[in-house]
Amino acid sequence: MKKILIVGATSAIAEAVARRYAGQGAALFLLARNAERLEALQQDLRIRGAAHVAHAIFDANDFEGHGAAIEQASAAMDGIDTVLIAHGTLSDQQACQRDVGLTLNELKTNALSVISLLTILANRFEAQRHGTLAVIGSVAGDRGRQSNYVYGAAKGMLAIFLQGLRNRLQKAGVQVLTIKPGFVDTPMTASFTKGALWAAPDAVAADIVKAIARGSDVLYTPFFWRGIMAIIKAVPESVFKKLSL
Repeated sequence: MKKILIVGATSAIAEAVARRYAGQGAALFLLARNAERLEALQQDLRIRGAAHVAHAIFDANDFEGHGAAIEQASAAMDGIDTVLIAHGTLSDQQACQRDVGLTLNELKTNALSVISLLTILANRFEAQRHGTLAVIGSVAGDRGRQSNYVYGAAKGMLAIFLQGLRNRLQKAGVQVLTIKPGFVDTPMTASFTKGALWAAPDAVAADIVKAIARGSDVLYTPFFWRGIMAIIKAVPESVFKKLSL
């Protein structure tokens, strides 16, 4: 039986992943800010077949509370073997350009809070010599663009951190999965105009569950984003800086 901790459990993608693991009879511990949504999700997962579900209120930017939250999850499930970190905010690029404090807060939430959690979890998993750390980043971290470079910088920082962590933890048999979704139709992107490149949260969740099972290192989801980002990364800087991306 898998023992899975999900951070940012009420995000659309995390909920879809949790439902899939509940159907497999996994034990789940959910961390998020919204108590009402956590309670509703917990009840749903029990109905779907989860062996055990518990939750706790969690503020990702309360770094002092990270260790205690992980210990609470481990105690509730008698251990942790898989972690999905899914929390984050979609930065308002224009607002960040006008406010240094807002820019730093976005980097804190989208990168530093995740790095804090991973540092604690990595030591734990390295000692137990097994487990999976899966983190939702973004294709936005592959190259800085004027439309979202604060958000992209946070995701890029995470990608490099995860790359190093993967290099370190492979010796201990720990999987480190970097998840790079493209456009996903969630409440966070409700105001965006949708097109052919957009994916549903459940389709992304299916890719994540498969990638964890396969022991993958990096997941672009849907798959075609790997090719799109390869092209974008290959554009020379002299040309790229003239584009309105």
